[in-house]
Amino acid sequence: MRAIVVTRYGGPEVLTVAELPTPTPGPGEVLARPSAIGVNFKDVYEREGRGKPSPPFTPGSEGAGTVTAVGEGVTSLVPGDRIAWCTAPAGYAEQVVVPVRAAVPLPTDITDRHAAALLLQGLTAHYLTTSTRPAREGGTALVHAAAGGVGRLLTQLLTRNGVKVIATVSTPAKAAAVRALGAWQALVTADGTDLAGQVRDLTGGRGVDVVYDGVGRDTFEAGLKALRPRGTFVLFGEASGPVPAFDPRLLASHGSLFLTRPTLNDHATDPAELLERSAELFGRLRGGEIDASVGGTYRLEEAAHAHRDLQQRRSTGKLLLSPVGEGSP
Repeated sequence: MRAIVVTRYGGPEVLTVAELPTPTPGPGEVLARPSAIGVNFKDVYEREGRGKPSPPFTPGSEGAGTVTAVGEGVTSLVPGDRIAWCTAPAGYAEQVVVPVRAAVPLPTDITDRHAAALLLQGLTAHYLTTSTRPAREGGTALVHAAAGGVGRLLTQLLTRNGVKVIATVSTPAKAAAVRALGAWQALVTADGTDLAGQVRDLTGGRGVDVVYDGVGRDTFEAGLKALRPRGTFVLFGEASGPVPAFDPRLLASHGSLFLTRPTLNDHATDPAELLERSAELFGRLRGGEIDASVGGTYRLEEAAHAHRDLQQRRSTGKLLLSPVGEGSP
């Protein structure tokens, strides 16, 4: 089977196509043939050496497709079943081993593309707005990179719950896109932008109740300054790099702030919780409350191209790899 392999840490150029043996599912596992594979910043972190795998390895953890074989003891799934997953390793491949506990059976009205575009970022946006810092009507939130995969879904879930969203984006076109999703304000940021000042002007000097930040190093300081006293900083990613070490007294000096660094692993490892959150997401998708926008589809061998576009913020929406057919970034 074809797969993408990282033989050394580095830039997108280290993503190379290789022929590997088809894996065999073990006890409690299934083998699936993905038709759509999600591209995420987690994959970038791993490629750069900020994740756990050591070279050589196949990146990727999210996708959707059809079960082709089942391991010992598996009775809940059979070959031919359609499933999605977001925590199965070695996902950039034509065949993927998926633990049954991480497999989400797909309803007939949810396509593989929609599932692959929605699951990881959708579950992330779901736990961030229901568990980490529940969305409250009348509240205010600053959402960074709001035109990206998680940002789009956060904006939609927050606004549907009555939260006024101030979104940051990189271009006027993306600003228009997030306003169409319901954002109250969209700020085009660039080097030298006084983001905290703009946010305080928009909120009458008060600051926002919560900051959702998946960018990290480049936006951390401005986010702290944009919060109201006793506001909450939700740091859920580090697309620009990890936040430098700091003295916790900084949180006190900015108004007794709360800071949390949540992960999806701690909010969807229980199979029952995973299925419950997934069912809620699919319901919101059916009801038109959220969308599963695909910003580009790339052939498997174009994984490096997809990573470049993701890191340089060239896209709006989710990026997918297709092990079959043509890409269309």
